[in-house]
Parts: sequence; structure tokens; C-alpha cells
Amino acid sequence: MKISKKTFGILSHGKKVHLYTLKAGDLSLSIATLGAAWTSLKVPSAKQRTDDILLGYSSFDGYAQNGCFCGTLGRFASRISKGSFSLQGKEYALCKNDGEHSLDGGRLGFSRQIWKAEAYEERDGVFVRFELKSPDGDEGYPGTVKAAVSYGLTKSNELVADYQARVDASCPLNITNRAFFNLAGEGRGINILSTELKLNSSHYIDTDAARIPSGKLKPVENTPFDFRKPRLIGKNLEALEKASIDSYDHCFVIEGESGDLKPFAEVFEPSSGRSIRAFTTHPVVHVCSFNVRTPVRGKIGSLYGKHDGLCLQTQHFPDSPNRPEFPSAVFGSERDYHEKSVFAFAW
Repeated sequence: MKISKKTFGILSHGKKVHLYTLKAGDLSLSIATLGAAWTSLKVPSAKQRTDDILLGYSSFDGYAQNGCFCGTLGRFASRISKGSFSLQGKEYALCKNDGEHSLDGGRLGFSRQIWKAEAYEERDGVFVRFELKSPDGDEGYPGTVKAAVSYGLTKSNELVADYQARVDASCPLNITNRAFFNLAGEGRGINILSTELKLNSSHYIDTDAARIPSGKLKPVENTPFDFRKPRLIGKNLEALEKASIDSYDHCFVIEGESGDLKPFAEVFEPSSGRSIRAFTTHPVVHVCSFNVRTPVRGKIGSLYGKHDGLCLQTQHFPDSPNRPEFPSAVFGSERDYHEKSVFAFAW
């Protein structure tokens, strides 16, 4: 096992950003202190080839602009409708950075800030603990949040994400990570349409055209959202397009008790033989099929097009502060935030 640290770049206001690289088992993971963002994940294949399986940028400048690859999201991942919510009789106005709505914590959410970081080693793996303090009133949210996120690799070829936070006043929290996988290897020119996906989910969250939940959970049975058995993403997308929906950008409710570490997804890519078995304590997974309108410049000259990546973003229910029918994501002095996700790789 090995841990290394280097200077990644310097922002325009002079603050330095570092890049940590962790090596354990057969995996190598790089994470930047800017946004606590995963920048690289190198994994072997059945063809004795090691590839970076994360979409991303070839230089620091791309991450500084933070376009498509967001890193660690907070205070509240996903959307809050109308950029506001009411809590304990008080109305809170948030930054509207997605039309009329607030997205992923607002204009300066957790993914756009520099986190304090400290690397450490345990018996089974290597990790980096990231810490961030969000003051009362930050982006319109109440209470002071002290967030701590640990990312690491184990000798068993697992990527572990552990999210913790304390807030001194009642506040909605939904902290997670956004990263796009391509198990064929980024830049190999193979999209995710031939990738198999299995989700332990019998319902998805109904939304409008702006991705705001209606409050209803719809059954996946006999729909293109049914991944209860392994299915080619491309085959289900063909059926989805007949309903005038051209991509996945939807939340699926995970079977099992919230708070328990439970299996929620399996992914298999045939050309490389790589697979993921994924587990989480979160109640929902947001599945996104990299829905860009124009190609995005990626690593080492790569151009990423539509459906070139798959995001499995574990989280709490979107817009839950405005949806009393959804499980509460309000935390405070009597309820700390603690969620965990594990991605186990094989080839």
C-alpha cells in the first residue's frame, strides 16, 4: 500500500490545491483537495491492461472550472425546487443556480471549495480524510456544518466512501460524490451502451421536465427503468427514447432499510471484463448516463460524447425538504449525518 501527495495547481486567488494518490490491492485512486474530487481510478482488466476508468480532465484547469465532474456535493446534492424550503416555521431562500431551482448546494457548494486533507493507513487499506466547515447562512442554509469525508482503497480492491457531518441547527443535508465511470477505460472510444447494469430497485422517483420530483414513486416493472435483472443500458435506452426521454438522469429507490449497508448495483463491461458490485447506506441512487449535448474535452486528448460515462450517485431523496411524503433528510444537534458507500471491483 502506498500514499503520495503533490501540488496539483494554484487557483487564481493564490490558494494551492493538492492531489493525493492512493494505491492498494491492484487499484490506484487520485483525489484533489479542490472539491474532494476523484480525478483518476486505475483498474486492471481481464486482458492484462490497466486503464483509468473515470471520466475527467487532462489538467488542473479543467477541474478548477468544474464543468461536468463535480466531486463531493453538499450541502444538499441534487435539486431543491424554487430554491427555497420551510423548516420549523421559517422560510429559507437558497442560491438559484439551475433556473428557478437550487442544485448541488448552490453557486459555491462543497464541490467548489478546498477541503483540508490528511492521509492515513489502516490495516486493510489507505485513505484520505477531507474536512470542510460551512458557516451558518452559507448559500442560505441554516446552522454551521462540520463535514468530514473519507475516501480510500482496500487490499480487497474496494473503493470506500464514508460521509459524516455535524450541524448545530436543524438543516437539510445530502452529501455524496459525483463521478462518471467507464469500465472499458476512459478514452477507449467505447460508450456505456454495451454495459450491463443491475439495480436493486423496484421504484423510481417521478419528476417533471426540470427534474423536480412530483412526490410520486413509480414502479419500474414493464418500463425502461427496470434493471432488477442485468440489462444492457443501450437496450433499455432504446425503449426509453420511444417515450421521448433520451437519457437516464433519474433517482431509483434502493431496496432495504435506510442506514444499512446493502447491495444496490452491479455493473459489467464485456470488452474489459471489469465489474462493480456496489453497496450503500443511502436510500436512493441517482443514475446518470452522461447526458452532454456537445462533446467534452477529457483526458489526454479524449473527447467524451453522450453516454460515455455512468454515474451511480448514492444520496437522500431529492427535494425532500419540500416533500413531506419523502423520508426526512434534516439533521441537527440530535441527529448526525453518516452514510457510507462501497464499490468493489473485479475483472
